[in-house]
Amino acid sequence: MGWRRILLCVVFLSLPLAAYGGTVSCFKCHKRAAFLKAVVHKPVRGGKCAGCHSPHVSRFKGLLNQPAPRLCYSCHAREKTRFSRKGVLHSPVKKGECLACHDPHSSPYRGLLKKGIPSQCLQCHKGMPRKFAHTHAPFQKGECLACHDPHGSSDYRLLKGGDPGICLRCHKDRPSLRKMHLGYALKEMKCLSCHNPHGSSRKALVRNVLHEPFAQKECGECHNRKDKGPGLCFQCHDDMESAFYTNHNHLLAGGVNPCVSCHSPHASDGKGLLVGREGALCQKCHGYTYGKKEKALYVHPNWDRCTDCHNPHGSSRLAMLHESEDKLCARCHETQGKFTHPVGEKVKDPRNGQPITCVTCHDPMGTMFKYNLKRSGEKDLCIQCHKNY
Repeated sequence: MGWRRILLCVVFLSLPLAAYGGTVSCFKCHKRAAFLKAVVHKPVRGGKCAGCHSPHVSRFKGLLNQPAPRLCYSCHAREKTRFSRKGVLHSPVKKGECLACHDPHSSPYRGLLKKGIPSQCLQCHKGMPRKFAHTHAPFQKGECLACHDPHGSSDYRLLKGGDPGICLRCHKDRPSLRKMHLGYALKEMKCLSCHNPHGSSRKALVRNVLHEPFAQKECGECHNRKDKGPGLCFQCHDDMESAFYTNHNHLLAGGVNPCVSCHSPHASDGKGLLVGREGALCQKCHGYTYGKKEKALYVHPNWDRCTDCHNPHGSSRLAMLHESEDKLCARCHETQGKFTHPVGEKVKDPRNGQPITCVTCHDPMGTMFKYNLKRSGEKDLCIQCHKNY
């Protein structure tokens, strides 16, 4: 009879949970009230706990049948397709962390969010000021999703319509607004170049740091000149011009005047009249680097302070570095600059004949190995050069 008992156990364990009691069995241990909030996930509402969970054993946390997001996408296939078409994905989406924002069972909030908007957003975006002297109405009402797509967008700021498209949904291109903007059609402008979409200490949400001609209302200083390219900026900022006449520079950033790709000619909220926070601004063009960083297990500290290592205008060194890799790294890694693996012009990489530097072995943009090594430091990295040892 022993084999019959074994067979009976195998059949019993292979049955779906619903076959022997469904949610009734689950609620013997799990409090029913936690699954009956205002918004209930469809499988929970149908008592199909076994659609997501194994009642006996699993390789995944929470006794899930599959890990997130694979489990989520088994039903939400349309979302998976939609997210794959987005140019820029919200970090939790890119990492497959659906449960960072959503409760898989039930929630008091629409979309099964764990918290209401904006509390859910401010869990991560902690640096966002809560109050301004002058606050944009959607932000004041906590309506983050009025402007932002929480999953992904073609805009690096996750805006639903880009700039100025998102603004023109509410602020129609009227004569009164054109008059305030020197007659320019609003659809030809970048609203966020001057206005903070959340709030400001200035009226009309104008950003806090003003370009001097703009502050003095001397618009003609720039707008009446024939030269609309970088030469327009160099007339005042001549000390910056030499940085662009180097082997590697940002004059190739595109547009008639590449300076305004990064700097606002009118107003900004930060040093250097940047049009955005440094790390996010660089991401606009260097998306591959940011994507690599997000997949890495080990990332260099302060990775988003790009200008600590790179000259944002130009340099004769690769990657627009301020100075040679070894000197640059030794600014912080002082001891490594004195005793380390041999580096410098006299030490050549046998693979390509180039001088060995810190970045021969380390990748400051992020890797899968400790100390930002490009390969495992146990052996794999060393034998790339030391094949006979």
